[in-house]
Amino acid sequence: MGWIEHDHADIEGLSRHLAQMLHAACRAAIDTRGRAVLALAGGRTPFPAYRALAAMRLDWSCVVVVPSDERCVPHDHPASNLTELRKAFSDARGITIESLTTDDGDPARSEAHARSRLATLPDTFDAIVLGMGQDAHTASLFPGAPQLRAALDLDNALDATRIDPDPLPPEAPFPRITLTLSRLLRTRALHLAITGQAKRDVLQAARASGNILRHPVAAIGEGEAAVHVHWSP
Repeated sequence: MGWIEHDHADIEGLSRHLAQMLHAACRAAIDTRGRAVLALAGGRTPFPAYRALAAMRLDWSCVVVVPSDERCVPHDHPASNLTELRKAFSDARGITIESLTTDDGDPARSEAHARSRLATLPDTFDAIVLGMGQDAHTASLFPGAPQLRAALDLDNALDATRIDPDPLPPEAPFPRITLTLSRLLRTRALHLAITGQAKRDVLQAARASGNILRHPVAAIGEGEAAVHVHWSP
């Protein structure tokens, strides 16, 4: 369905609008199907939106959140997305936040754990929020990773896979568990949150290139759901 761009004056406006769209998606899902299931990225940009969403009125006992990807670290590690998501949704009483990793972050067991947990969820997410790195990775679909080609294969029936970024990012030098592209595209709403002109330029270059192995973020436009790009300076 293409890409829809939402430009905002600042991160506050971006966060407010994204939170409103996620809230509407949750309400519609609960009213229609009895629960809402979201896949949410880590990173600095989307967390103000998560906190704004958590402050809104909703039957949070009917909402399930799963990370779009996770670093293979113990859950109490500062680099854990799970820990940050739990903090962001601390006001959302009754919410369920699933983990893609085992308590100790062991990569092999975490990969099996993620596939097992995802199998218990509906086949289609109600909304997904993703971010993007300067190298055009999204979720943990890193260019150069040995597992990337399989993770981007739309015929891949697996919901999650281990990813070993190459090179490892110095700020987070860990293996990852990520949702595969085929799982990311099974959603009713897809949101990409980015800030700064440099990231906008990366996204434009990725979309123009069409080379998803070099620019994995371009692949998220291949699904049936429109990609809502939320950008602020």
